[in-house]
Amino acid sequence: EMIRSDLGVREFIDSDFTFLNRRLAEHYGIPGVQGLDFRKVTLPAESPRGGLLTQASILKVTANGTNTSPVPRGSFVLANLLGTPPSPPPPGVGTVEPDTRGATTIREELAAHREMESCNRCHREIDPPGFALESFDPIGGFRSRYRSTGQGDRPLTKLFGRPVREYRLGPPVDASGETSDGELFAGIRDFKRLMKPKEDQLARHFLNQLIAYSTGAEVEFADRKERDQILEQAGREGYPIRRMIHAVVQSKMFRNK
Repeated sequence: EMIRSDLGVREFIDSDFTFLNRRLAEHYGIPGVQGLDFRKVTLPAESPRGGLLTQASILKVTANGTNTSPVPRGSFVLANLLGTPPSPPPPGVGTVEPDTRGATTIREELAAHREMESCNRCHREIDPPGFALESFDPIGGFRSRYRSTGQGDRPLTKLFGRPVREYRLGPPVDASGETSDGELFAGIRDFKRLMKPKEDQLARHFLNQLIAYSTGAEVEFADRKERDQILEQAGREGYPIRRMIHAVVQSKMFRNK
């Protein structure tokens, strides 16, 4: 759809549509979608979906199948959307694991982690996008509370049409945060709004990856002038994906490598 409709890179951050079949629509809580075939669906105005980050596929591969953590999800945003992958953690620093008992939240654990000076610099960048995505569980469903193996009330749910109480609800999810630039957000919709002005950075990373994929080589110093000319022209038009692909195919980089 991005190529067919020649949409701009901002649609990677947020869009007013997604592609659904009946099962995925039920998972997203969007009514009125029938059948097994995927089709383009306009999202409700209040939906947290839209763009790459809130697709269940992305949310699932950035979780471990049981729990979520802002660290892998935040790292995914930095590395794959913005092209600024975080540095490896310092030697000897342990990982931060969610407390499945519900006694502490992952936010509280990361706050203690950030008190270490060696960790703070990277976590100031990693944690905010990860916090914004905490409203989504390990398989990409929207949630307002964590699940707990310890204390907590048991919600009534249905399995194959029969009511069951199979898990406990833990603390409320807090998807708010503050970016490294000092901008506040209340949740994923706010965060996506703050991401939209970063379209220049997003477009540069997309183009770098496109050049590497199409030529089999990373962008080199000699390629930068032509790469920047493509970016400048595309930027005047809102960074349309199809036209950026055409520009790469017509470039000396593509023809000569």
